[in-house]
Order: sequence, then structure tokens, then C-alpha cells
Amino acid sequence: MQAPGLYIHIPFCRSKCPYCGFYSIAATSLIPRWVEAFKKEAALYQERFPVFNSLYLGGGTPTFLEISTLSAMVGHIFDSFDFAPDSEITIEANPSDLTREKIEALKDLTFNRVSLGVQSFDDRILAFLGRTHKAKEAEKALNALRDCGFENIGMDLIYGFQGLSHNKWIDILKKAVTFQPEHLSCYELTFEKRTPFQNLKNRGEIRPLREREACAFFVETSEFLEDNGYIHYEVSNFARDEDRYARHNSKYWNHVPYLGLGPSAHSFIGSKRWWNVRSVRQYSEALERGQAPVLEAEDLSEDQLRIEAISLGLRCAQGFDLKHLSDDPGLYERIAGLEDLGMLKLGKGRVIPTKRGLLASDYLALCCAD
Repeated sequence: MQAPGLYIHIPFCRSKCPYCGFYSIAATSLIPRWVEAFKKEAALYQERFPVFNSLYLGGGTPTFLEISTLSAMVGHIFDSFDFAPDSEITIEANPSDLTREKIEALKDLTFNRVSLGVQSFDDRILAFLGRTHKAKEAEKALNALRDCGFENIGMDLIYGFQGLSHNKWIDILKKAVTFQPEHLSCYELTFEKRTPFQNLKNRGEIRPLREREACAFFVETSEFLEDNGYIHYEVSNFARDEDRYARHNSKYWNHVPYLGLGPSAHSFIGSKRWWNVRSVRQYSEALERGQAPVLEAEDLSEDQLRIEAISLGLRCAQGFDLKHLSDDPGLYERIAGLEDLGMLKLGKGRVIPTKRGLLASDYLALCCAD
């Protein structure tokens, strides 16, 4: 079994942005209680997982927290769990949080990878997305991370909404690659439930991209980044080489065990998956009563695991192993047809999506998972 990963969900960010809907700076009074609850939850799992080789602090904006809080959390994590010497230790960061002092403190806390929520290099777009930083702050943060010795930097960008032209998006990508990040995640804007963006959509004040528009953005993103030396290894993710694939996130796509701590965090091991309550107060109250804050759990059957392996594999350039296919003769006929259409290819015992296939990964999963 591959080494598992540990994920810490931070349910706070600097502002209650229309994209994520997390707790805002106004909820800082909840932080001490949440930290103590997190420590109690960690104690529940000390004996259940072997050595981890990745740690990921994300969800909201971990760098919003004071260094003293981050230091206490990280210290408790390393006291509670074992990590391999070459572990990938990632923190999500907001550009406006990254003073040189904070960056140096993150280095001292053994973080060796930063995933920076740049989202755009256009101030008008950043304002639309509800971000608290300006483009110049993102540029300053990227330069400061390099100056302080970070050699593994990821960058998140968002596309796929009204007002973002194809030319403007390519300009943003051009700006991004000048910083030579080791990793880029390019996401189409989604409309999550109970967020202001969803409300705007419901009122007809903003609309998602039409399918043809979304396809065009996807293809030009992939082609531009591949032309600039990046590997398109997952639907939304690109890396400068295979060693820079996001190790922790890859565990989700490859059915590798992971433990999630914090409100709404998910965990998976063997055939079992469980996830926590979303509310910080409910999460804290459960642990204060000595109870696990689990909202729901499921025990996946072999068939469910097989279907998930297919669905997740079709999101990745490596595809999935042929052993996951059922014995239905009609299935192989469909796969042959998809191969003729240029959406799949077979090789080395695997079913591998082409770029066109990655674009339609959900559809391919329906075709292959029967």
C-alpha cells in the first residue's frame, strides 16, 4: 500500500468570498475552540494510519491564521503522527498574507510546497471573484517565495465566466508562466450551493459558460501550457515534470488512503470513507463531548471501488488499469468505438483518455463503468 496523506481542513478565510463561502475574518473568535477540537480529533486517529508522506493544509486560507496558531497546529501534527523524511508538506496561501516574515516562518515550520491562490493577474477579475489581493500583491508574493528558497510553488487560476475573453485568459497564462511555477491548477468557475455566485446565477445576473465556450477554454489552456513545458496530467492540473505532480491530491485520484481532519474533511482507507460535519460549532461540540465529528460514512463494495477507479482514472493522463473493466462484451465494443473517435487509447494494459477524452471524462466514465 502506498503511503497515505494527511489533510487538515482550515474553515476560515480572510473574507467570506462569493466563490467558497467559508467563515470570514469575523469568525476569529471560533479559532481557539476549533484548534483545541482539532487536537482532540487528531488523537482519535493516532494508531489507525501508518507513516504519512504528505501533509496538506487547505480548504479556506491557512495563511490567514497567526503564525503562533499555525506553529501550535503543525507541532501537534508532528507530535501525533509519523512522516517519511521526503514528505511533501503543502500549505495553501493567500498572496496578501505572505509577508517575508510569514514566508520565513512557513519555511521554519518545514513547509516545502506552497499552493498560491493567485486566481488572476487582472485586478478587475480579482474584484469580481471577491479576492482580497491585487495582482501586484500576487507578483510580490511569488517573487518573495523564490527569494526565501521555496522550490516547489503551485499556482491556482480561474477561468470560465462572463467578461473573461480568450485573449485576456491567454495573457493571464503568459504572465503566470513567467514565474515558472512548478505546478498550475486551472479551474473553470463553478457555482457552489449557498454561495453568492449561485444566487447571482439563479437571478440570471451571471451565467455559466456554454459547453462550446468551456471546451474552447479547456483546449487552449492545455495547448498553451503544454507548449510552455507543462504536463497536463489531470483534467485541471499541470506540472513542469512528473516529480512535481501534486503528491497529496494525486492520492485522491488513485485511491490511496488519506486522513482528513477538521470540519467537512473527508477520509478514506480500504473500502471505508467518512466525512465530518461542516459547522465549526458542531465539530467542536462533538469533540468536546468525546465524540468523533463524523457526519456520514460508507463502506464501498468491490463494484463501487471498481467504478470509482474508472471514473477517477479517466480524469488523469495515466488512465486506469484494464482489470477494472467488467466482462460485458458490449463494453469492449463501446471502448473500441471511443478509441475510433479519438477519445481513448489502449496501451500497457491501461485505458488512457486523450486530451479530447479528458474534456469529456464524466461522459467516458458513464460509458466505461458498466
